[in-house]
Amino acid sequence: MTIRILVADDQYLVRAGFRMVLSAEPEMEVVAEAADGASALSLARELRPDVCLVDIRMPPPDGLEVTRRLAGGGRPGAPKVVVVTTFDLDEYVYTALSNGASGFLLKDAGPVLLTEAVRAAVRGDAMVAPQITLRLLQHFTQARRRGAAEPAEPLTDREEEVVQGIARGLTNPEIAAELYIAPSTVKTHLGSVQAKLGLRNRVEVAAWAFRSGRAE
Repeated sequence: MTIRILVADDQYLVRAGFRMVLSAEPEMEVVAEAADGASALSLARELRPDVCLVDIRMPPPDGLEVTRRLAGGGRPGAPKVVVVTTFDLDEYVYTALSNGASGFLLKDAGPVLLTEAVRAAVRGDAMVAPQITLRLLQHFTQARRRGAAEPAEPLTDREEEVVQGIARGLTNPEIAAELYIAPSTVKTHLGSVQAKLGLRNRVEVAAWAFRSGRAE
């Protein structure tokens, strides 16, 4: 399956660099570029890409609003959005993820993380830059005293193990290897966890694990 990608950034050189990196992957195709938020929205609705890479600071609407309009609400068939920006600010990270982003990277993340973020988004996972993830988890650890609501339907023992793996930053294949189960089984357990907790992605699951005291 070809992953169709839209790149939205007001800097031509950034768009060209992303296109070069992504086009080198056999299963990826950049189908459009946008230099502002309005064009990004229009092209996304016209071309229906699988993933949109969106900068935050660009001519209006900005990337956070573009993310909300494209990915917010979990509409069927909505594109996945990965925010890629220069600005490493907590408020941007929280807003982007709350608006439905499937990832948050910095522009200096490098080609490996960029392509993996696209693949993760297509899988239904969420990838956040490692340095941001560490800061987020520190925040959740400090906020643990506020607690986290337990699901009405308790998690199974296996689901608890999957949650702990996610909180440690493991991928589905890594969790599968550790638990001696198939990656598809991990994905099934993760889907069940998200349904029980009312969460949208593995970043929110990790946050819940820290708030509930399931992770250190």
